[in-house]
Amino acid sequence: MNKTMNIRILFALRFFSSLIPAYVIERLYWEERGMTIQMVVYTEIIFALTIVLLEVPTGVLADKWGRKKMLVLSALLGSCEFLILIVATEFWHFALVVFLAGISRSASSGSENALLYDTLMQQGKAAQFEKLLGRLNACDLLSAILAALCGSLLAGKFGLELNYWLSLVSSGIALVLAFLLTEPPMGGEGAEDTEGAIPFKTYVTASLRFFRKNPNVSLVMLSGMVTGASMSYIEEFWQLYANRLGTPVYFFGILSSVIMLLQLPGNLMAYALLRRISYRKLIVFITAIISIGFLCVSISHNFIGLAAMLIICLFAGVMQPLASGYLHHRIDSNMRATIDSFQSLGENVLSTFAGLGFGYFAARIDVFGGYGFIAGLCFVSFVWLVCASRTVKQI
Repeated sequence: MNKTMNIRILFALRFFSSLIPAYVIERLYWEERGMTIQMVVYTEIIFALTIVLLEVPTGVLADKWGRKKMLVLSALLGSCEFLILIVATEFWHFALVVFLAGISRSASSGSENALLYDTLMQQGKAAQFEKLLGRLNACDLLSAILAALCGSLLAGKFGLELNYWLSLVSSGIALVLAFLLTEPPMGGEGAEDTEGAIPFKTYVTASLRFFRKNPNVSLVMLSGMVTGASMSYIEEFWQLYANRLGTPVYFFGILSSVIMLLQLPGNLMAYALLRRISYRKLIVFITAIISIGFLCVSISHNFIGLAAMLIICLFAGVMQPLASGYLHHRIDSNMRATIDSFQSLGENVLSTFAGLGFGYFAARIDVFGGYGFIAGLCFVSFVWLVCASRTVKQI
């Protein structure tokens, strides 16, 4: 019963963690409270740097102390974020929020995937990881769509702040759900048996050695990292892009929903596509589409650019379950969260670099210039991928 219930709780936890109506008007709320685009970019860099510093340590802690504990910590910090945002008025308030958000994201990123995979492995269903992860992401997106639609309507009638109170309630429910999870054994042994057995340095060196010995995994992971880092600048700045095109604010909920809805097919169909198309062909094709899409977003200062942004979302949805599944099928259970954390670490290193370029060009050519920098980053990644994948035959 616990094995099945664990997956159900993970779905409910994802649902309430994403049922955050504040996100649909977040950038408008922040601008209303005196935050400029460059300040927002600074907070994005703080967020990414926090993850860079803590991603691997929290992954090690998840493997040593238990994945459930890290998910509880993540949910607790998520609730604290909204408590602060309700009263935030200064830059340091927002900086503190993204710092806590970075810790929260670090604590959950490797832990959730590891808990899901080990729960499936207990049931003899590890081969279904991509399928379940895709559905979990779909649940995440549907919840966020519901939050976006409700959030835009509520913001139009009752102001922006009410959405933050509702988000606080939802994050509190997620915290309760996190306490209901059970810890599956790792590698056939109880979690307590491995606690403290392996030094921190050994976790890190073993993970790095794994990536050195498996260039095929490194190649797939890097492609996923670039896609994830690039997508974060659609998720964080589409509101400003739409605003520059003169889109009325009451359409923001619909637009936010469409952006998330278009990511659903890829998440749900990734496992099926892998039965017909090789990893290499899928990754090269997706990277090419995303590169062309960001180029259109940057040079088309009209609704063609917005349409290109939506096409990017459609194809990017395939990458996350594809890359995560490729990794988890090839790693040991007792280091699952640690190695998974390296994927998020790399993505946020790239996100930090992208943020510096995005902020620099956005300050000079508005948000369109920022997306031009992202287009260049994706194009470089595409060229490297095509060249490198010719020598890596295992993909």
